[in-house]
Amino acid sequence: MTAIIEGRIDTLTAPALQEELTNSWEGVTELVLDFGKVEYISSAGLRVLISAEKQMASAGGRIVLKSVSPVVMEVLEMTGLSNVLHIE
Repeated sequence: MTAIIEGRIDTLTAPALQEELTNSWEGVTELVLDFGKVEYISSAGLRVLISAEKQMASAGGRIVLKSVSPVVMEVLEMTGLSNVLHIE
């Protein structure tokens, strides 16, 4: 299953993303998040990704981030999450 994520993932939008992801992964073994249109990600957004990855992994699945912009990739690399998350 692929979900296209757009805009900013911050304290205002992260709860909605968390809710969408939680409702999306039942029965899914690989959830692809297309980050091509994500302009910014805050620590709140990073927490959503970590939580989602843990929940998917505990169910035997995984989350894959695709088309990550250089700005977002820099944040993932600085936080060490580029080594934890599956990024293509």
